[in-house]
Amino acid sequence: MEAVVGLVVMLLGVSHGVVTHCDGTQDRAQCYGALGGTVVLQLMNKHSNLLRYQLLNKTHIILSVRKNISESNLIANRSFVTPKNGTFMICQLSRTDGGEYTLKTFDLNGQKSARTLQLTIQAPVSSVGLVSQCLSQGEMEVSCSSQGADSPQYSWTLDGKALTDFELLTGNTETHKITLRQHVSGRLVCSVWNNVSSDLKEVNISTCGFLYINCTSPNGTHISQWVYAANNTQCIEPTAASTTITATSHPGKESGITVSINPTNSTSSNNTVTHPPTDDSWDIIKTFYLQITAYVLAVLVLLLVVGVAVVCAQRKKQNNKPKEEGDQELIYADVRIVQRPGRQPQQRAEMEVEYGEVMLSERRRPTVEPAEDECMYAKVRKGR
Repeated sequence: MEAVVGLVVMLLGVSHGVVTHCDGTQDRAQCYGALGGTVVLQLMNKHSNLLRYQLLNKTHIILSVRKNISESNLIANRSFVTPKNGTFMICQLSRTDGGEYTLKTFDLNGQKSARTLQLTIQAPVSSVGLVSQCLSQGEMEVSCSSQGADSPQYSWTLDGKALTDFELLTGNTETHKITLRQHVSGRLVCSVWNNVSSDLKEVNISTCGFLYINCTSPNGTHISQWVYAANNTQCIEPTAASTTITATSHPGKESGITVSINPTNSTSSNNTVTHPPTDDSWDIIKTFYLQITAYVLAVLVLLLVVGVAVVCAQRKKQNNKPKEEGDQELIYADVRIVQRPGRQPQQRAEMEVEYGEVMLSERRRPTVEPAEDECMYAKVRKGR
């Protein structure tokens, strides 16, 4: 029946508080218990050959076990002992449970020995909170807290990595309050723990909107400081020449943002912030121009191929066209017949024929059938 009651008490203690364990078999062991939680003390080894052992708090005997049987338990209503394995579990811990305990043992020969353990009760970590605020120069102050925790310890990370001096302006990663530099942003995590429990809180932080300017004003004054970007009026003169401001994320390390201020004759000025193209932007621009060049070359090649095809077709058509037969004209020269002297007129005169040069000309007509040859004869005159 006692075992059943002890088990119920144990379950209640585990379900309503933090459970810690401590090895009390070593002399001067340091043990911790959570306020309102449960601590399990390992008083004896499982195979210890002892006649009796007693646990004392100051002058009171808290627990007495003889031959693996619990003889007395001063806090039986909230504790449970297992003699066979030598464990003693105390539930619903209070501040008064802390202190130094003494464990006395007696072996079968009556020899006595003693050792001590120190039990410290701590309030567990709970309700971790983060509070941040922007300071006058763009820094961000962040504080971390845990309500009621005893001896809390802290650690900070940014995007999963420990904060560095480049990101921390004041404080360190082991304090509950830190000050971040003006350029810091990302996922900030505060972890809180003590000897009995731990917890964490995370928040996404952004910059306070400040820029670091490093410029020379028109009057020759050198300005190097953090300014709020939205209300920046540094290095601006209505009638002065153009002034260049270099904005950096941290003094001494430029971020590549240039602010060009071109004042006019009026009281207002035109501030232009130019961000240099990133590597990705240059890659996109190069790819765009390469694609345009490829398209132009493809169009030119296509036009060239079409032009060559048209020229070849024209030449082939001309070569296949049948040649037209030309008209032939015969041109005869004048032919004169002269009678030789000394011959009788009755006699048939021998006639001399003079031939002129015959020229053959060829004229082309579109599609007219060749005409019949026409002969032109010269007029024949007979001389007397």
